[in-house]
Amino acid sequence: MTTTLSIAEAERLVAAAMQRARTGEAQAASVARALVAAEASGQGGHGLRRVEAYSAQARVGKVDGFAAPELDRVRPAVLAVDAANGFAYPAFDRVVEELPAIVAETGIAAAAIRRSHHAGVLGLTVERFAEKGLVALMVANAPGAMAAWGGTKPLFGTNPIAFAAPLDAADPLVIDLSLSKVARGKVMAARQKGAAIPEGWALDREGRPTTDPEAALAGTMVPMGDAKGAALALMVEMLAAGLTGANYAYEASSLFDDKGDPPGLGQFLIVMDPAALGGAGAVRRLTDLAGEIAGEAATRLPGRRGLEARRRAASEGIVVEDDVMAAIAAV
Repeated sequence: MTTTLSIAEAERLVAAAMQRARTGEAQAASVARALVAAEASGQGGHGLRRVEAYSAQARVGKVDGFAAPELDRVRPAVLAVDAANGFAYPAFDRVVEELPAIVAETGIAAAAIRRSHHAGVLGLTVERFAEKGLVALMVANAPGAMAAWGGTKPLFGTNPIAFAAPLDAADPLVIDLSLSKVARGKVMAARQKGAAIPEGWALDREGRPTTDPEAALAGTMVPMGDAKGAALALMVEMLAAGLTGANYAYEASSLFDDKGDPPGLGQFLIVMDPAALGGAGAVRRLTDLAGEIAGEAATRLPGRRGLEARRRAASEGIVVEDDVMAAIAAV
């Protein structure tokens, strides 16, 4: 059985649950917007199924539901952001507010976020900059989930990379990918449903392929592109954690339970003014390439499926499974 909620109803439902779990009103609203947008985009592993774990962590203080991010402009084009062991989304909201004005001065700027939490669907964050006419590249680390190629120790997170660019007279181009073959949230969702996962997604503790989500969560995810994906995950760890002062993946506690210290994760963001780098015709050039891709019958621009899903959800609502509704009601 399922329940259909409007976007506004879903946001109120999530925000109320988070406030019952020792989270401030503004912070709960920020979390709700992010999780509902993820759900509406078809990214259920980063959506409403996260409410149960988020709320449990807020109740025990593993994440500070009342934390307010602190921003320090340490260089003309650099923001150092302390998420203060709170949810990541309020920090993202502040960066989206502050960084465009800096980019207007400098042409390019970076934000380094530390002591943060689950980054969710990074594409939704970089898209907000593209809607302002800016190009954005963002990376984030996550608790240990992938091994160095040939190893079994989960040194890296699934470590997403996201990119967004404005296009003339069109929706922005948004690319969002996890460096594991699939996002770990899909394994979590399978565990919650009591379902098996496809072979090829994950390995158990001994490095053997598994279809058991419990064994997968205790083991490691398979990197996208094998050794190349593991190398990219290393790059993201250095950018998102090494440079920001956040915990590396192997130092971070789980995002799926309420045990241990705050995860203390990191995110790194670069935002660029296309005109500052490529002149007045820069966006036109970006649009030309997107048009070549969209012009082929068998191709689709990245991000369009999620955008179309959000538009459908805005008019038709979000279909929520009853076990998810029950988990939220139980908070």
